[in-house]
Amino acid sequence: MSWLQAVVFGAVQGITEFLPISSSGHLVLLQKLWHLQGDNLLFFTLLHIGTLIAVVWAFSAEVKWLLRHPFSWPARMIFLACIPTAFVGGLFEDLFEHLFQSGVTIGFEFILTGVILWWMDSAPDGGLSTMDDIRATDALWIGVFQGAAILPALSRSGLTIAGGLWRGLSRDTAARFSFLLSIPAILGATVVEFDDAIESPAHFALPWSTMLLGTAAAVVAGYVSVRATLWLVRRAKMRVFAVYVWVIAAFILADQVWFHHWFPSLLG
Repeated sequence: MSWLQAVVFGAVQGITEFLPISSSGHLVLLQKLWHLQGDNLLFFTLLHIGTLIAVVWAFSAEVKWLLRHPFSWPARMIFLACIPTAFVGGLFEDLFEHLFQSGVTIGFEFILTGVILWWMDSAPDGGLSTMDDIRATDALWIGVFQGAAILPALSRSGLTIAGGLWRGLSRDTAARFSFLLSIPAILGATVVEFDDAIESPAHFALPWSTMLLGTAAAVVAGYVSVRATLWLVRRAKMRVFAVYVWVIAAFILADQVWFHHWFPSLLG
């Protein structure tokens, strides 16, 4: 992987982690399109750290308040939402790793992500307009939705924001809760990935300068993406992204059925 490819990976990771179009699906897509081989787990772990820095940066005031008030209602709801996410993640970790490596299902997952995004624009703006309005059942359901996003091309932010809207949260509250919930989710996934990454020397194949360039790109792109997504969700502007992921899905499925150039065949 060249330094330019690393920067592209970082920018794509940062943008798609928070825009509801699936970061992991795009990482799989790029690897397949560029025919990249080898284990890049450490690099992708650093990209996740980059997006973690970006969301903490974007919500620095809220993060500071939550750290000063760890037993507040919003902090408890974020913790509660992490429970089903951790359960689903732990239960299906091996399946996720297999699907991420193969990319066999991402076409269908992009289709589902598009359906969710299309629905989001028509969902009513709920009456639960502050973080203190979130109920325990709301947090648990949103956590389940986040856990389902373990599949490569299901968007974590899309599913959690949609879950919040479904439970009656306002657009702004659903988006903010989704982004704050991403902090422990990304942190937890990063710890697991980093533990796996340092077990093998093969994970250190890329130069540190290349990996850090990609990480810096993820930080900057992630910060911009958080701000842009908040603006778009408030104004119900998600359908253009639904069309975008459907176009990607059509390309992937066409390759799997007819061309067999980048993705595993669906026909065996």
